[in-house]
Amino acid sequence: MSDPIADLLTRIRNAGNALLPSVDIPHSKMKESIAHVLKREGYVSDVVIEGAVATKKLKIKLKYEGRKSVIDGLKRVSTPGRRRYVASDEIPRVRNGMGTVILSTPAGILTGNEACRQNVGGELLCFVW
Repeated sequence: MSDPIADLLTRIRNAGNALLPSVDIPHSKMKESIAHVLKREGYVSDVVIEGAVATKKLKIKLKYEGRKSVIDGLKRVSTPGRRRYVASDEIPRVRNGMGTVILSTPAGILTGNEACRQNVGGELLCFVW
C-alpha cells in the first residue's frame, strides 16, 4: 500500500455510504492521530484500539444523523507523489468554514484552527466536511 492515509479515508467513506456502525483499519500512529482529530471535531463517535502489538487495529465508530453519515466528504490533499505544505497564514478554509482541514505539523496532527492558534504550518493531509 503506497498511501495508508488515503486508504483510511476511503474505508471511512465507504463504511459511511454503506451505513455500517463501525470500520476496522490497520493501526499506525498517524492513522490513530487522524482518527482522534475526527473524534474531537465530532465526525466520528468513538475510536478504540484493539488487538496485540503485531495485529493492532483501529475500530472507528461512525456517527449518523438519521440515515445519513455526519461525514459528507473526505478529500486527500497531499499525496506521496505531490506533498503540499502551507504556512500558518496560508491554511485554507474548507466549505467556507463548514469543514475541517487536517495538518501534520511539528506540534502533531492538528486541525487548521488549532494550527492557526499555535502559529504553525505543515503538510495538508486532508479536507473533511
